[in-house]
Amino acid sequence: MKTDAFALRHIGPRETDLQHMLQTIGVESIEQLVYETLPDDIRLKAPLNLDPAMTEYEFSNHIQQLGNKNKIFKTYIGLGYNQAIVPAVIQRNVFENPGWYTAYTPYQAEIAQGRLEAILNFQTTVIELTGMEIANASLLDEGTAAAEAMALLLDVRSRDQKKNKVNKFFVSEEILPQTLSVLQTRATPIGVELVIGNHETFDFSTEFFGAILQYPGKYGQVYDYTAFIEKAAASEIKVAVAADILSLAKLTPPGEMGAAVVVGTTQRFGIPLGYGGPHAAYFATKDEYKRSMPGRIIGVTVDTNGNRALRMALQTREQHIKRDKATSNICTAQVLLSVMAGMYAVYHGPKGLQYIANKVHAAAATLANELKTLGVEQLNSAFFDTILVKADAKKVKAVAEANEVNFYYVDENTISISLNETTSISDVNDIITIFAEALSLQPTTISDFTETNHYPDSVNRTSAFLTHDVFNKYHSETALMRYIKMLERKDLALNHSMISLGSCTMKLNAAAEMLPLSNPNWNNIHPFAPLDQAQGYQEMLKKLEQQLNVITGFAGTTLQPNSGAQGEYAGLMVIRAYHQSRGDDHRNIALIPSSAHGTNPASAAMAGMKVVVTKTLENGNIDVEDLREKAILHKDNLSCLMVTYPSTHGVFESAIQEITKLIHDNGGQVYMDGANMNAQVGLTNPATIGADVCHLNLHKTFAIPHGGGGPGVGPICVAPQLVPFLPGNPVIPTGGETAITAISAAPWGSALVCLISYGYICMLGADGLKSATEHAILNANYIKEKLNGHYDTLYSGEMGRAAHEMILECRPFKQKGIEVTDIAKRLMDYGFHAPTVSFPVAGTLMIEPTESENLEELDRFCEAMISIRKEIEAATIEDSNNVLKNSPHTLAMLTAETWEFPYTREQAAFPLEYIADNKFWPSVRRADDAFGDRNLICSCAPIEAYMEN
Repeated sequence: MKTDAFALRHIGPRETDLQHMLQTIGVESIEQLVYETLPDDIRLKAPLNLDPAMTEYEFSNHIQQLGNKNKIFKTYIGLGYNQAIVPAVIQRNVFENPGWYTAYTPYQAEIAQGRLEAILNFQTTVIELTGMEIANASLLDEGTAAAEAMALLLDVRSRDQKKNKVNKFFVSEEILPQTLSVLQTRATPIGVELVIGNHETFDFSTEFFGAILQYPGKYGQVYDYTAFIEKAAASEIKVAVAADILSLAKLTPPGEMGAAVVVGTTQRFGIPLGYGGPHAAYFATKDEYKRSMPGRIIGVTVDTNGNRALRMALQTREQHIKRDKATSNICTAQVLLSVMAGMYAVYHGPKGLQYIANKVHAAAATLANELKTLGVEQLNSAFFDTILVKADAKKVKAVAEANEVNFYYVDENTISISLNETTSISDVNDIITIFAEALSLQPTTISDFTETNHYPDSVNRTSAFLTHDVFNKYHSETALMRYIKMLERKDLALNHSMISLGSCTMKLNAAAEMLPLSNPNWNNIHPFAPLDQAQGYQEMLKKLEQQLNVITGFAGTTLQPNSGAQGEYAGLMVIRAYHQSRGDDHRNIALIPSSAHGTNPASAAMAGMKVVVTKTLENGNIDVEDLREKAILHKDNLSCLMVTYPSTHGVFESAIQEITKLIHDNGGQVYMDGANMNAQVGLTNPATIGADVCHLNLHKTFAIPHGGGGPGVGPICVAPQLVPFLPGNPVIPTGGETAITAISAAPWGSALVCLISYGYICMLGADGLKSATEHAILNANYIKEKLNGHYDTLYSGEMGRAAHEMILECRPFKQKGIEVTDIAKRLMDYGFHAPTVSFPVAGTLMIEPTESENLEELDRFCEAMISIRKEIEAATIEDSNNVLKNSPHTLAMLTAETWEFPYTREQAAFPLEYIADNKFWPSVRRADDAFGDRNLICSCAPIEAYMEN
């Protein structure tokens, strides 16, 4: 056994298992299986041109050496990013804990109660600090959250405003530069005209439907926006406020000023800088706008027994249902990061947050006073953590960088300095010394911080926040550690059993890939730090881009999109820019097969395209003749085709090259959705099939953890003609020669977690990547054959094979009174998370085992599915009191004094022998979605608050 080969550890099946697995499938070799699965004309003719695979030890040394090239300066740049202290108890028990970072999105509420409670804490923190009525489970970053706010305000215009096509949106010039760039990207395709100006001279014209303000402003000035918002309301202009969440422990919440939406980032609540991400953005609004709210909301409901339960609320808002009528394509959150931010609030509580905010403000006030004694003028009349001073930027920068300190240099005579939670008295003295040296003066020395407020009483917070018990009882490390563990035990994650989700690959997140994320050389760098301070990052990111170019066969990559949906949008916006560069502004038709991911049409609508749906054949393939007819019909205005490959039905369609040629012949570009890229790597690629752009889900194919529903990274790889249009950033130049404006806030998106995918590729190498793909196909087909005769597979390729996933037909079980949901809930009793339910076909299960699962786990899953099939046969439509309808079974049920079910306790909880060795207990019975939607509560509240009268 080659013990230092990473592929040996990543890939589940052992060499000794292969003969049994191949025999079960009915092939003699993996090569034969791949031949019968993948059309031969799209197979790669040569291995991927990648560096030889590293061992885990070699990668550990390599990434340490790269990290040493990053320079860790004291950084006071601000602009929405501030160094934060990650409490060690949260770092160890959440950030570095596979019980938290390997969980899936909480679609199956009964086995996600711990995570749901942690997110509810996050939502409560946001609601109470912002003074709003409802908040979601997080968004991607502050810039994109602001863009979502603009889209919501457009959607909730009054009837008259819609009738009169009121489309102007005012943007305060105080807005963060990266937020402005994202707003510019999002506004034009949806017909919004941005007007940037001074909020103090805004005329409140009825031509405007909304406005966005920054609180405090980008360089620290604190404004009282109450009068502005009142005047705006008189003209039916709804106002969004982008607010620094820590400042809201001291400043009047925007909700109390009358804001309609409040957005921002929770990065400074214990989340590393990470060169730009991932960080959890927040989004809060009024209850009346909940149906237009983007992203996910966690709500309180009851279970079958009437006990408190949590689940994702208003699930019909999901974009795969709204499709091209959606106002957002958000399909992920930043759950792992929102859990950390919520735990930060739990750990510190209201008094702790006030202490931290007071300390930060006092540091800024003290610095302003001391610089004044040196003759340095401070421009902000009111501030929280950021001061703006007049000084010779060139002189100050030279001294500052020699002392390993970064400020933000606004222009040659103006410097912005943002202080943070880590700033000490010693740090402030160092800053004073830097300015004194630049001015050739003797520095003063302080021994304590000044406590006076440097903002008017009109913006002094007077309302209480975080009064719920959860924020006031876990302030010792022991208490918080136990609370986190209690929640973790309510969640089923990959560290317990296989999560076989079709379309949402849940593969191993190897420890060797994850370890660098805790290293301060990687997680403590500001995204706008000078490039020469981030040489390790620059080398890693450029190398990852090159690796992805090789894997996809394309010419260029941007890592900026920080989710798969953002990648979709970025790909379409680059196609749009390409057509416009050729004078083809009219090309706005996006052809999308009916089987496509629901975010595809939503993304197309956001990119200003008109969606034309094409038909799918009974075997699940694209109807080529219907596509041909529509491509020719719309050839003068055809922008693109959006296609998933292998298809959403888990099949490699043999006509794919014919399809892509058809689009090119009619003037369009081909966007390939990379959701299923893990079935292509090393065997074929998007360039070979004829695509022009694809997005990749690094949180699927390339091993970034799902984290309970995020982080995600969705880079796009493009053909040569699209490279010039890759997105830029207004602070740090990046992107193509004629770059579109920003897709997300940070130049390289969620750069920190890109380390994971970089490690995955470096340690697998060309052979390992190909082997991973082959074993993903092997494992899927093994399950398919093991379940044959018990469940029908809905679609398969021309030789009867699945790709890396398959759809099981469950609709006939309705004759027994059994719905696909019953199977999903019953699997919990067997210790498994359900496969993907009712997507892309209602009433079915979509199974994807991944290459990381070993034979024993595959067999356990198959045993469970076969056992459930026998339970289905025993069910009758007349009697719903059966083991499936009553699932999942909780420990409370099993230990109750009375048992009123027509089956035994053993049948309920231990239907197979292996379960007793590692029993997972769902903590609630079935959550009542309808009840929760009728009584929407999305913050911590006593039981009485949601009891139905």
